[in-house]
Amino acid sequence: MNKQNQLAEIHNSGKAYIIYKSKKGFDLYTNFSKKIILNNKNVSSFLNQRYKNKSKNTDLYIGFFGYELLNNLINIKIPKQKKINFPKGIFYKPEKKIKLSNKLNYKSENSLKNNNFKINMNRDSYKRIFNKFKRKIKSGETYQIKICTKYKKRFKINPLDFFNRLSKSNLAPEAFMIKDNDYSIISCSPENLITKKGSLITTKPIAGTVKKNKSMDKTSALNYFRKNIKETKEHNMIVDMERNDLSRICEVGSVKLSRTKVVEEYKDLFHYVSLIKGKLKKSVKNIDIIKSMMPGGSVIGCPKINTLNLLNKQEKENRNIYTGSFGYIKFNGDMRFNIIIRSILNFKNVSEISVASGVVIDSNAQHEFNENYIKAKALIDLFK
Repeated sequence: MNKQNQLAEIHNSGKAYIIYKSKKGFDLYTNFSKKIILNNKNVSSFLNQRYKNKSKNTDLYIGFFGYELLNNLINIKIPKQKKINFPKGIFYKPEKKIKLSNKLNYKSENSLKNNNFKINMNRDSYKRIFNKFKRKIKSGETYQIKICTKYKKRFKINPLDFFNRLSKSNLAPEAFMIKDNDYSIISCSPENLITKKGSLITTKPIAGTVKKNKSMDKTSALNYFRKNIKETKEHNMIVDMERNDLSRICEVGSVKLSRTKVVEEYKDLFHYVSLIKGKLKKSVKNIDIIKSMMPGGSVIGCPKINTLNLLNKQEKENRNIYTGSFGYIKFNGDMRFNIIIRSILNFKNVSEISVASGVVIDSNAQHEFNENYIKAKALIDLFK
């Protein structure tokens, strides 16, 4: 049986499985022997556990931390919000790993209905929150803050069909999908938050977005970012913050910019990207890395702690997976985690897409509201 048929068979069997983008294609994980549903009480013991077997390619836990769990881990409390009672985090222990190519070639017979998404705030509501945060910036309480908007619709999706089409139209370096009995997640996340191999660790902040059009190619996008004061400010602030996050867990003087302000191209937009690397202190544990780096600053704002508190007081709906983190922790200590953005969470046959754009002192409300839609469009288009 070829690997594509294996994928279809696993999908049709009802087994839980996970697909994660690799350098040359995708890795598929399945035959889970453990499923750990995380909460505020057990997350520390999960991160502090020690492992015996470390040599097999399935000696790892793979899954996600939700936004609320990551806040609690760094002692930031979230006020009462509207919830769907989705788990705060889930990790799986796979017993089988299959390497797949970039071409998944899965065909579904499902027909799609083009009913519209409902957005949790209109332009006027967005502008009111935008102006409130602008005042917070002017008073010095924050320098940059990300306003989240959420698109929802009731619809039972075929996650593999969606992920297959998404990977063809908008293949992203941190793309993943999870299919389980009661939920699924598909994501075209572009942003790597943690890659740890031995004592070396890197993070790849993305800050800066511009829509693609006929006159905007990769070179003109780079010129746009370099000349745009708002985008440059936003990028510099996020890079400085993530350098600071790394510096808390890395040896003095080892944190350096490895790649500075380059452009990456996606289906509907261009991003402004940098890469930061460091060497971990010998005393640093898994839990120290997670607490220092998460939630990722590029999707929150800065300074991180104060901005998280401002966001949590303002937002009325739980973010669930959005701006949480998906990835794996190997039993040998290596890890890779992304930032969960550009994602669809389907739970109880309701799909939700959350997006956010950054507000700095010279931001424009109309522009940022439109930017949110641009970020969501590649996912919304899957329902057409």
